[in-house]
Amino acid sequence: MAVLVSNDFGEGVGLMQWTEEALQELEKAPGFIRSMAKKAVEKAVKKDGRQEVTRDDVIAGRENYISFAEKKSSDKNITRIAVVRCDTVSEVCPGIACFKAFNNRRQQFKDYGDNVEMIGFFTCGGCSGRRVSRLVDKLLKYDLDVVHLSSCMTLDDDYLPCPHIDEIRKTIESKGVKVVAGTHH
Repeated sequence: MAVLVSNDFGEGVGLMQWTEEALQELEKAPGFIRSMAKKAVEKAVKKDGRQEVTRDDVIAGRENYISFAEKKSSDKNITRIAVVRCDTVSEVCPGIACFKAFNNRRQQFKDYGDNVEMIGFFTCGGCSGRRVSRLVDKLLKYDLDVVHLSSCMTLDDDYLPCPHIDEIRKTIESKGVKVVAGTHH
């Protein structure tokens, strides 16, 4: 039995029909992305000239948009790192030097081999580092191993010194994650 669900992605008024199995499959998506997933699946179905969404359509959408971020058994020997950087400096720095140093295995990334991937690049959330604990918790679900404190946080001669760097370091280490000071300096 198909269920009518409104089309709300701004491409004309209409109704998409969802099978019960498709709706059950959609429920497996995390709540915070469910509406985005629904829109993406409906858009693909509409592009195919159909109006009924099946379980296979939802699975195909997951494969296209989400599966690359899921854990795989072959990923066990990969070191997963993240970089946390100064929120204030992020207003003028897009992070190019951090990424270049990582991609070329220079400076603080020189000891990593080929089995490493950057899985996070985020700001501290402003003075007090309020965002760090929450984002590290999210990254732990993806087997985070190391967090680099970006050079903008660790240098006190090029930037204003981070007044909360010790608390940020302790917060990360308390979660069992190694901390490395610096990225490209």
